[in-house]
Amino acid sequence: MKLHPTDALAQGGRETFREVHLGMEMEVAVVMPSKEQASRVADSAYAHVERLEQILSDWRATSELRRLESYAPKTWIAISPPLCEVLALALDVAKHSGGRFDPSIGPLTALWREAARTGIPISDSARAEAQRQVDYRAVKLDRRRCRVRFERAGMRLDLGAVAKGWILDDALALVRRSGARAAMLSAGGDLVAYGYPPSSGPPRDGDAGWRVLVPRAQGDTVLVITQGAVSTSGPSAQRAPAAQGEESHVFDARLGRGSTRAGDVTVMGERAAVTDALATAISLLSDKDGQKLARRYRVTIITR
Repeated sequence: MKLHPTDALAQGGRETFREVHLGMEMEVAVVMPSKEQASRVADSAYAHVERLEQILSDWRATSELRRLESYAPKTWIAISPPLCEVLALALDVAKHSGGRFDPSIGPLTALWREAARTGIPISDSARAEAQRQVDYRAVKLDRRRCRVRFERAGMRLDLGAVAKGWILDDALALVRRSGARAAMLSAGGDLVAYGYPPSSGPPRDGDAGWRVLVPRAQGDTVLVITQGAVSTSGPSAQRAPAAQGEESHVFDARLGRGSTRAGDVTVMGERAAVTDALATAISLLSDKDGQKLARRYRVTIITR
């Protein structure tokens, strides 16, 4: 589900740019003294995102993440600091979600994408074979030396539920260092921002900040953000045919199947990397366990 910065609510005084990155339209809005300065900052942000995609993308066969598949199991592989940091967060969320969220889900998501492309459901035998290769506990990470090892053959990482948020965080930090007074970056279901758009009023105004529309079947929700991130994830966004009906792109790793829960989850927090991962993880958990996970990572569940 896509989050919508609410242009209709007079968030003037900033320049907005849109390009396709991360497999979708990415919006960069910055408050700078001139349009030329804003354009240079946006160009730098997009170039930075492109570099990080080449490290973290599961879709790019030449990315650093995908090259890990070429190594033999039980071999230590040196990895870059960004990949090490993102994988560490993903493995931590996997541990504390009881394995429902799992960055080693790649063999199953590859099958799901093929089913979505061809319209042919995943066979039981292919699903069972892929699931044997999925287990976050078989991914060993040495954070001190930035290296990783797979304990099983055929393992494939998919960091799609955390990497996009991490990339937005890092790009926003670059924008902030450029001197932008305020900025907002969004891509699909993830958005991160800081500062006050000029027309939204002084900081004491409770309605000041970047206004974000969260679409809901029961009625849209408008959030106001002056510092932090918001992410939405859930089974309604993308679906592929299954033997019985359809299955979503949000896989429950313990079951090896796409979630069938009816509702999406929206969370707010300090970092998009965390809200990105937590929105997905919480969508796979019961209300009680979802609240427990939210408290651990200090995010607020807005909708589910």
